[in-house]
Amino acid sequence: MELRHLRYFIAVAEELHFSRAAERLHIAQPPLSQQIQQLEAELGVELFDRKTKRQVQLTAAGQVFLQEAYQLLAQLDKAIDLTQRTGRGERGQLRIGFTSLVSYDVLPVILRSFREQFPEVELILQELSTTQQEQALGDRSIHVGFAHPPLENNTLSQECIQQEPLIVALSETHSLAKQERISVRSLADESFIMFPRHLGPGLYDQIVSLCQLGNFSPKVAQEAIQMQTIIGLVSAGIGIAIVPSSLQNFQRSGVVYCLVQEKTPLVETSVVWQQENITPVIREFLQVVRNICSQSIQE
Repeated sequence: MELRHLRYFIAVAEELHFSRAAERLHIAQPPLSQQIQQLEAELGVELFDRKTKRQVQLTAAGQVFLQEAYQLLAQLDKAIDLTQRTGRGERGQLRIGFTSLVSYDVLPVILRSFREQFPEVELILQELSTTQQEQALGDRSIHVGFAHPPLENNTLSQECIQQEPLIVALSETHSLAKQERISVRSLADESFIMFPRHLGPGLYDQIVSLCQLGNFSPKVAQEAIQMQTIIGLVSAGIGIAIVPSSLQNFQRSGVVYCLVQEKTPLVETSVVWQQENITPVIREFLQVVRNICSQSIQE
């Protein structure tokens, strides 16, 4: 039995007339009759009572087969639709790695836009450091990441989506807290709260580089692996922190953010993926990222 047999049978069953069914199917009537006879022979039952050579009625078996044929074609249409939508990147699963920093700025906008356009794609989010994302992309436990170059794995594809300067986070009771801009040199004797270098060498080295402009190396009082923890420790008066400017979106009582007088290194955020593992869903996600970031640049 072939798919055309089902379609031919449904046409005759709905028209109850071979000539009208043949016209609807754009075929000659004799071949249509032969196809129906072949179908009946294969099933071993008569599907139609033939009142005349052309006008017919469904038998009891034909009525049952008609309902089943409808379901079979509906299931086939559903399978085709699901397959096509998956092939277009409209369905599936996307595992995304991200650093805590991007969750305060660009990532929520990207995720909102992608969900609106592709509601049937399941998003699985995992907060990871840049180093952890490189490993996760390598073992395929995530499909795409938002990380901060430089990357150690030069086989990964990446596109810069944001660059931002560094600012200073201080306790509101700090003697420098009321200054609009702070010179790097004035931080030489401060205790610093830093992100561990082995998890984020790019950001760590940029902070150290900025301090060296003031002719000192930062005295690290405490390390923390999440930005919100760093800001919490600043609020507690444990020390100060030099952080990317987007962290101003994380408002914590007892903390103020101040600009740096000197020109600071720019913290880069990139979207990162394995080109050899790209799928339609990843391709569509990257396009959304590009659209969102190009709009931000224009604004």
